[in-house]
Amino acid sequence: MSSRRDFLEKLTVSAIGLPLLYNSADLFAATPAEPYDGPILKVAIMGLGGYGSRVAEAMQSCTRAKLVGLISGTPSKLVKWREKYDIPEKNCYNYETYDQIKDNPDIDAVYIITPNALHKEAALRVAKADKHVISEKPMGINAQEGQEMVDACKAAGVHLLVGYRMHFEPKTVAVIKMRQNGEFGKLNFFQGQSGFDIGDPTQWRLDKSLAGGGAMMDIGIYSINGARYMVGEEPIWVTAQETKTEPEKFKEGVDETIQFQLGFPSGVVASCLSTYNMSYLDRFFLTGDDGFVEMQPSTGYGPIEGRTNKGKLTQPHVTHQTLQMDGMAQLIYEGVQPIVPVDGEEGVKDLKIIDAIYKAIETGEKVTL
Repeated sequence: MSSRRDFLEKLTVSAIGLPLLYNSADLFAATPAEPYDGPILKVAIMGLGGYGSRVAEAMQSCTRAKLVGLISGTPSKLVKWREKYDIPEKNCYNYETYDQIKDNPDIDAVYIITPNALHKEAALRVAKADKHVISEKPMGINAQEGQEMVDACKAAGVHLLVGYRMHFEPKTVAVIKMRQNGEFGKLNFFQGQSGFDIGDPTQWRLDKSLAGGGAMMDIGIYSINGARYMVGEEPIWVTAQETKTEPEKFKEGVDETIQFQLGFPSGVVASCLSTYNMSYLDRFFLTGDDGFVEMQPSTGYGPIEGRTNKGKLTQPHVTHQTLQMDGMAQLIYEGVQPIVPVDGEEGVKDLKIIDAIYKAIETGEKVTL
């Protein structure tokens, strides 16, 4: 395995190519399940790598969003993708020319799927071009970068959304609703395990200048975000410990394994693991006085599997990125919010926790949020 993308794909059955079992609108009570004939969010993808390919394939099943543009620094990829997805040449740009999208009415939004350290500059340029910004997570390499992105998009009057696909995933949504309805009673404890063996030591995810860190900036954010939406609160303190067994592979500033704990206002404690050196870790567990939920896989590309004290979760699988892109279009054009936000402010909250985790490791102390 060479990346989180490979891990999430190989851990569970690939969803690409499965029929769309129901319209993404079914996740939102405010929207009737009927043929859609409203505005379409016209999207350009920036970064034509593995995950960009997955998003592009998933968007072929979207009803509210359409792939219409491409941005890449590799000319051969632009040619290949243009032919595969029937993209007009005038909607294709490289990293030097994409500011010109300002004058292209065919493009409404740009989905930034590049290394973490490149997200901020791209977001600021896209916002300046008066296009909506969708950034893969983490949206920046620290909370300061994330806030700059939020501020720039607000000043430009465009949306800033983050690729939180799990916020649209049916089983995840069902569990959040159960928790909101009090079906687990008073919550006590959450456990999140996110990790895989990173493989290739030369990839950008192990380059601090591009990734901003290591496993925490890639797979660990799933347990951070998951703890927040499973518990339904914002943590008030963080403790963390780092283990590094292969310093020649995981160089200074690139974390291999971090155990971290989050404390919540109600007294719930989360115990989480983020790693690039252990295989097949993709599990969430939440327990309360009246019930529990266990999800494994909890964040893979699907199908997600889970059970509660009431039985197995049976919601149908739909390609996550299809739901995400249709949901984001619905948010932009109809103001319909997913059960957990996917805006820039949500992304900054995760980055503040990541900053606190790194500080806790550096100081050896509990960090107050």
